[in-house]
Amino acid sequence: MKLLFDFLPIILFFATYKYAESHKEWAADYATLHLGSLVAGGTVGAEQAPVLLATVVVIIATLAQVLWLKASRRKVDAMLWVSLALVVILGGATVYFQSDTFIKWKPTGLYWAMALALGLAPLAGKNLLKLLMGEQLQLPDRIWQRLNLAWVGFFVLMGVLNLWVAYSFSTDAWVNFKLFGSLGLTLVFTIAQGLALARYLDQQPPEANAPGEETR
Repeated sequence: MKLLFDFLPIILFFATYKYAESHKEWAADYATLHLGSLVAGGTVGAEQAPVLLATVVVIIATLAQVLWLKASRRKVDAMLWVSLALVVILGGATVYFQSDTFIKWKPTGLYWAMALALGLAPLAGKNLLKLLMGEQLQLPDRIWQRLNLAWVGFFVLMGVLNLWVAYSFSTDAWVNFKLFGSLGLTLVFTIAQGLALARYLDQQPPEANAPGEETR
C-alpha cells in the first residue's frame, strides 16, 4: 500500500501525459484555458500541452500527499518534502516556460538528494539505512556500511541514467522510463540486495523479525 502511495504522483503523471498526448488539440485548448495566465505568452501549444498538464497533476498530487499525511497526523518523510520542493520549483518553471527540460531534472534531483543524504550521514556517525531497518534486520556494521554505499552508488547512477534518457530520447520515451524503467530498476536492485544479504537473514534470531511482522 505504501509503495502505491509513494508512486501515485508518478502514475498520475504518466496517465495524464499519455491521455493528453493522444488528444493534443484538446490538451492545448484545455491548457490554454486553465493555465494561460501561468505561462509565458498566454497560449499553450499542442506539443507542450501534454507535459504541462502532467506536470500540474504531479504538483497537485505531491502536495495532496503532504496535506493528507499532515491531516492524518503522520510523519512526512524528509524525501517527500524534497520531492515537493523540486516538483514545485522545476514543475513551475516547466509550466511557465513551456519547457519539459525543467521537470526532466526532477527525478535526478531527488535521486542525488537521497544519495547525498545517505553519503553524508556517516560523517555525523549515523547510517540512515540502519536507522530505518535496524529493528527488522540485524547486520554487522561493515555490512551496513557496504549496503549504504551500494544505495548511494545506485541513486547516483539512476540520476545520471535519467538525464541520459531525457536528453537522448523523446519525451514520450522519458515518460515511459520515468514509470517503468525507474520502478523496474529499483525492484531489481532491491531483489539483488536481498539475495546478497540472504546468508545474514538466515542467521537472524526468530524475534528479530517480529517488528516487521507487526507493521504489515
